Amino acid sequence: MTETQVGARRRVKGMVRVPGGSFLMGSEDFYPEERPVRRVEVDGFWIDDYPVTVAEFRRFVKATGYVTVAERPLDPVQYPGADPALLSPGSLVFFPTGRPVDLRDVTQWWRYTPGASWRHPAGPASTLHGMERHPVTHVAAEDADAYAAWAGKELPTEAEWEFAARGGLAGAVFTWGDDPAPRGRAMANTWQGEFPWENLKPPGRRGTSPVGGFPSNGYGLYDMAGNVWEWTSDYFVTQPDGHACCVPRNPQVTSQEASLVLGEPGAHIPRRVIKGGSHLCAPNYCLRYRPAARQGEAVDTSTAHLGFRCVLRATDGP
Repeated sequence: MTETQVGARRRVKGMVRVPGGSFLMGSEDFYPEERPVRRVEVDGFWIDDYPVTVAEFRRFVKATGYVTVAERPLDPVQYPGADPALLSPGSLVFFPTGRPVDLRDVTQWWRYTPGASWRHPAGPASTLHGMERHPVTHVAAEDADAYAAWAGKELPTEAEWEFAARGGLAGAVFTWGDDPAPRGRAMANTWQGEFPWENLKPPGRRGTSPVGGFPSNGYGLYDMAGNVWEWTSDYFVTQPDGHACCVPRNPQVTSQEASLVLGEPGAHIPRRVIKGGSHLCAPNYCLRYRPAARQGEAVDTSTAHLGFRCVLRATDGP
């Protein structure tokens, strides 16, 4: 382990100090939106050891009375032409198909489910029993921001998140190295089998898993790959700027307008970058449980595989 990694392993109140530095962000080898590879710099920061859990989010809700986006009635003005039945409070829940399907059609396995929320992650009849240490899910960007503000923290930028996820391994494919399964060992909670119909995991181990159940990366951070996607504070642009005249320091995309996709459903809704992949990622469909991988997610969207973690940027820690 390098001196930098050893220094990063100091822990304070469930957080790890990640030292500042420069790194090559992105990848040329996988999906177009990860290009170009560009060098960026970030200042040191503290980041949560693992995604915010159900128990931690419950404490926030109990202290503040906060109501998540998935629990609020939808405004018909924001969703013109939508089926009125789908304007009830709810969220997106994953349903395996049971057979091979067209992977271009996500409606084959995602269903907007009235009554689904962080309290009822699999639908209105489900509960959180035994899930206190699982990452909280069904949180929209606004919900993650609200929790972070209550905790005196912020969401990480995309650059901070990727720098932390790499764990000091420059250019490695995964958070742990280049081998997807060293010595046959699963290093993250990802899909096993052919997505979305063949799940080779035992029934009790499907879906999200308790945080910290897989090895940490070089900075001592858990679940930076798989389990749940994580919100960042950056707005999503398809092609990051790779032509700056100098190495950008602490880059961040703050323009909501830049993230809009004209001519598509929901074109008026800004998108933010999510990172890390989830328990639904599989090589045959979504090889995105890598530090460089990124997706754009509408800020009003909540799903069964999307959570978050927080950072502190104070130089001397919390």
